Amino acid sequence: MNLWAKKRPEDLQEASEHTQLKKSLKAIDLAALGIGSVVGTGIFVATGQGAHLAGPGVILSFLIAAVTAGLCALTYSELACMFPVAGSTYSYSYAAFGEIIAWIIGWDLMLEYLVSASAVASGWSSTFIGLIENLGVKLPRALCLTPLAGGIIDLPAVLITMLITWILFIGIKESSVTNNIIVVIKISVIVLFIILGIKHVNLSNFTPFAPMGWKGIMSGAAIIFFSYIGFDAVSTAAEETINPKRDVPIGLMLCLGVVIVLYLGVAFVLIGLVPYKQIDIGNALPAALASIGIRWGGALVATGAIIGMISTLLITVYGQVRIFMVMARDGLLPEAFARVHPKHRTPALCTWITGGLTALIAGFFPLNIILELCNIGTLFAFVLVSIGVIVLRHTQPNLERKFKTPLVPFTPLVTIFFCLYLMLGLTTVTWFRFVIWLGMGLAVYFVYGATHSKLQRGYN
Repeated sequence: MNLWAKKRPEDLQEASEHTQLKKSLKAIDLAALGIGSVVGTGIFVATGQGAHLAGPGVILSFLIAAVTAGLCALTYSELACMFPVAGSTYSYSYAAFGEIIAWIIGWDLMLEYLVSASAVASGWSSTFIGLIENLGVKLPRALCLTPLAGGIIDLPAVLITMLITWILFIGIKESSVTNNIIVVIKISVIVLFIILGIKHVNLSNFTPFAPMGWKGIMSGAAIIFFSYIGFDAVSTAAEETINPKRDVPIGLMLCLGVVIVLYLGVAFVLIGLVPYKQIDIGNALPAALASIGIRWGGALVATGAIIGMISTLLITVYGQVRIFMVMARDGLLPEAFARVHPKHRTPALCTWITGGLTALIAGFFPLNIILELCNIGTLFAFVLVSIGVIVLRHTQPNLERKFKTPLVPFTPLVTIFFCLYLMLGLTTVTWFRFVIWLGMGLAVYFVYGATHSKLQRGYN
């Protein structure tokens, strides 16, 4: 057994060149795809969570998280253009480090996608409950809160997850046109919030600016980073892009540029409207508008958020199914995960398992725990991507790089520093849970993956 057996970069590039997928996406489509994935629970819910940790200094938390995301985007662009194939970081790691690291990152991606999807479902539930309560409909608290929050189950989160799972099972496709329309809706409600709220900003809410000091700002950044998760969805679409060399980097930067401006605007207006201690974490933006008497605006923003988060949930669950499929095709997971339903032509078992696990997490764990688990998994993945850029520059210097990360190894090293720094801002309990998850993953690999790997068995 060779734990460090690697896929040849040429094999990945050949798979890209012989893809049956239609190459039709341009930079603007990639940017919309990224915004569609990024703008969800993070902006509508995590902003309030970060403000409770950092106070008005959450604006700096957004900037720090934005710089980290931008650096990660630069490293992602190089690998995505080198290997424009499905599987994202998992596929890159297989070529850069070998099978054992690819497995670890694939297992880590499971945590990222499952927990991210659960966080979106949980955030959708909070916004949905807030909207219907403003309309005078009261739901039983036991069916709206997780056990750790004093309830029995977050039923709306479970139901929306299973609905999305069913939609993916029967094979309804997300077209770029549909996604672009939803992105316009998302951006419109955020801009509406800023326009309606900017005239009512109270500058006294910004003092003291950093009540919890620099530690609070960094803790806020570690949570706020969730708001930027999803831009890596752009890299998974590289295989379907007309000109990856030009369009992938432009798409990534356009996505992050729009998102950063929107997020900073929302953070400024939110803090200006409501003292940070009074922000409704589960329903931050609509509740803030309602607090100044603009209930119709709050209802409109909540409606747009609900529509937008459904799109984000669908994309995230779909991404997890894709990771499962790629790992199953490589033999590291049971072949049944890649088996396609004869009627719907979708990976049925894989889809329902993913949806079930997502619903379980969203239904029984509170949002703050879900956010921290998601962030640590994602940041760890970004660390490995940055290391991969440095490693491949030395081990495969002659491979064509349609986009080169500037100032290597400086840029990847700074990216690693920022990611690790944000990871240190997470709680000890979160690290403990993460280590347990990785330990479980290694056990699964040695019991099943290593003995069924197609690469190990010599017929990749």
